Amino acid sequence: MDLATILGLGQTALELGLICSLTVLALYLSYSMLNVCDLSTDGCFTLGAAVGAVVAIAGHPYLALPAAMAAGVCSGFITALLQTKLGVDSLLSGIIVNTGLYSINIAVMSGSSLLNMNKVDTVFSLMKELLKDTVFAKQYKLAVALIAVMLALVLLTLFLKTRLGLAIRATGNNPDITIGLCLANALTALSGCLLAQSQKAVDINIGTGMVTIALASLLIGGVIMGKGGIFTRAVGVVLGSVLFRVVYTVALRFDMPAFMLKLISSVIVVLAISVPYIKKQMPMIKRRMAHGKVKGGV
Repeated sequence: MDLATILGLGQTALELGLICSLTVLALYLSYSMLNVCDLSTDGCFTLGAAVGAVVAIAGHPYLALPAAMAAGVCSGFITALLQTKLGVDSLLSGIIVNTGLYSINIAVMSGSSLLNMNKVDTVFSLMKELLKDTVFAKQYKLAVALIAVMLALVLLTLFLKTRLGLAIRATGNNPDITIGLCLANALTALSGCLLAQSQKAVDINIGTGMVTIALASLLIGGVIMGKGGIFTRAVGVVLGSVLFRVVYTVALRFDMPAFMLKLISSVIVVLAISVPYIKKQMPMIKRRMAHGKVKGGV
């Protein structure tokens, strides 16, 4: 494998990692801040991709981004409504919304399971045209992803430092949970929209497994930058997403079957959760082993 191939694979992993890091930031807000495990992530990701694709196909690539986020807000509102007003458990409400979104996503895609955007202008193709004849001409996807993530990082950090943001972090009231889930799902939908425009296609299964991938990335980010302020931890989340995509890319280069990648995601989640726990238990394990040796010696 030559250097150009390695750099190309690295750039692809970085682009995908940044785009998907918006979903990881959403999980950071809902899971870490609100202490709510939102299992509607997969469906919401697809919803953002589908809505964004339909609006882009209609000739409005820029409008596709806020449209996708608005759809995500609606998804988050329904999930929060089930929890806060109807008393449905958070895990069950996420499953219910995720199941319902499958039908809604098919409806948004006009009954089709696939939307082709090959001849459609997207924010990426417009950026490519803007950077034409510059040294950054081949980094147009990376430029869009970086801008989106940087804006999300800054705005999310500033928001969480406001009075409303502090209330959400305290998770004391149902309205705070509702706003938090709406914001989180808006980020998830934006992530799906950007991935769809990047790949120039939307498949009904584009969001399958995103909650597992996001959770793995979130936990990896916690290991990288577990301590620090909101912005530091948010940056750690982004780095976790990029690192996860690098692992994916390496696995693919070793000719691992695509169906095995979901198993890799699950293993990474288990390792990310269990390794910190095992580290905490190590002193106790060592004392037990030492105690056992002493008794054996006696």
